[in-house]
Amino acid sequence: MNVFSLSWRYLWSRPLATTLNLVLLSLGLASMAFVIILQHQAERAFERDLAGIDVVVGAKGSPMQLILSGVFHIDVPPGNIPLAEAKRLAQHPQVAQLIPLSLGDNLQGFRIVGTTPAYVAHYGAKLVQGALWGAPMQAVLGAQVARHTGLKLGQAFEGAHGLGAGGAVHDATPYVVTGVLAPCGCVLDRLILTATESVWQVHDDMHAGEGMDEAEKAELAEALAADREITLALLRYKTPLAAASFPRFVNQSTSMQAAAPAIEITRLLHMVGVGTQALRVLAVVLLAVAGLSVFIALWNAVRERRDDLAMLRMLGAPPQKVALLLLLEALWLAALACAGGLLAAHGLAALIGQWLMDSQSLSISGWQWVPAEGWVPVLALGVAVVAACLPVASVYRIDVTQLLNSRSHS
Repeated sequence: MNVFSLSWRYLWSRPLATTLNLVLLSLGLASMAFVIILQHQAERAFERDLAGIDVVVGAKGSPMQLILSGVFHIDVPPGNIPLAEAKRLAQHPQVAQLIPLSLGDNLQGFRIVGTTPAYVAHYGAKLVQGALWGAPMQAVLGAQVARHTGLKLGQAFEGAHGLGAGGAVHDATPYVVTGVLAPCGCVLDRLILTATESVWQVHDDMHAGEGMDEAEKAELAEALAADREITLALLRYKTPLAAASFPRFVNQSTSMQAAAPAIEITRLLHMVGVGTQALRVLAVVLLAVAGLSVFIALWNAVRERRDDLAMLRMLGAPPQKVALLLLLEALWLAALACAGGLLAAHGLAALIGQWLMDSQSLSISGWQWVPAEGWVPVLALGVAVVAACLPVASVYRIDVTQLLNSRSHS
């Protein structure tokens, strides 16, 4: 007797009940796997973009807003800070490196960031085409930007005012593409990088107006140059001990604010954790309902197949093999639900990742295996075995003589 093929046929002899059990079990496993995938991917994205950044300095406001806008570029910065103060911070004995960032414009929703080549080096990004900017109004495209906009080396484009699509276009000050970065899976993929001076030049021309003569423009440029600003700065400490005193120094002794990424992201993940916990509870409820449904289906199957079971025993099948037949039904169901649940979880994660990519947000890949997903098949197997325990035990203990006698009397 081939118990594998026979158990498969028995499983689909009740297609409606099997489909219902399969859907319930798949939904529970998919919910659990989706939480695992999304949480792992989000944490990896945060770790990747935060790597090597000890503190972010910007205008007074919300520390969380400062981190989200300065590191992940998914929020609006609270304001600008004086360039002179940022330079003084760069000379602080506890600061090993300061990377300035200047924001304010975008191209089709992708942010144009004025900075230095140190920002590219910080993430270890490599050029796949061209070279880094060598003068103002030259720009390097992230991999996602190049793919979405279709811009090539040597092409010109105009930035729009604001950090979201739809602002006024700076058509008098076009950028020229000098390079394209290779995909790094980090925040640089969705940014357009240029010299800090480019951002100043664009906004100097915007403030100049059309009615000014050359002398007035020169006077305005001199006034603006004396009061330069940047949006924020990313800092790396010389020693980890600086984390205890440097943020307090900035917050109390300057007009700026220092936000520690590790603290703010821990707070963010804690807030997000409430939602993931709710999804886990839902997954547990679905798995419990699925397990109960599988148990009822197998228990009914034992009652419906009493004649078949008696015949198998008469033909010489030992009780453990008959019991195995019923257990394999539950295991077939677990295997199918596991495959369907994992596929659904990865598909949903891919859709979420595509939506986040389209909105120039975190980079999340749905088709990447997460080690913690190894628990999903174990969970499916556990639910199937628990649900099958009583039905399998009842089959194992069947007295074939009593069963045949009851059938003959009936």
